[in-house]
Amino acid sequence: MSRPVWFVQLIKKTFPGRFLAAKATRLPVLGSVVDHWLFEGDDLIYLPKDKSINIDRPGNSATEMVLPSQVVEYFIEQASYHWIMNTCLCRDSKKCEDYPIDLGCLFLGNAAMGINPQLGRHVTKEEALEHVRRCREAGLVHLIGRNKLDTVWLGVGPGKKLLTICNCCPCCCL
Repeated sequence: MSRPVWFVQLIKKTFPGRFLAAKATRLPVLGSVVDHWLFEGDDLIYLPKDKSINIDRPGNSATEMVLPSQVVEYFIEQASYHWIMNTCLCRDSKKCEDYPIDLGCLFLGNAAMGINPQLGRHVTKEEALEHVRRCREAGLVHLIGRNKLDTVWLGVGPGKKLLTICNCCPCCCL
């Protein structure tokens, strides 16, 4: 069952403390509880920006490389369900002035069907591809993977049926 909007608003107010929660995983007893409840099973990968560096030596051509945007687009193409959040929780909670707050995370997979409809919207594959393109143009960097914290604060599951594509800025995001 999806979380009510008031719960998500509460999370947004406490979200700047997320780094403290991550540090709490280093404490002996409390750490194992926090790690199990919020982070166990996480599998997130930061994908650098698409760019190539020209050098004065022969090497692989650009057509032989897989660029980070191609990885994201592959998963969007494969997903049966696409969900865009209305805002980025990280940038919204920190009142970011450098990057667009309205370019929220993209969630893929059947578990996304359980997200509260007041938090975002179901989109087509084409709309999802356009969304990540706009994110890259805005200078945001993709973070992709399975994030247990997202299943907890969104109240959806199972976690293996939800793939998160965050669009991170350097000043506010994970």
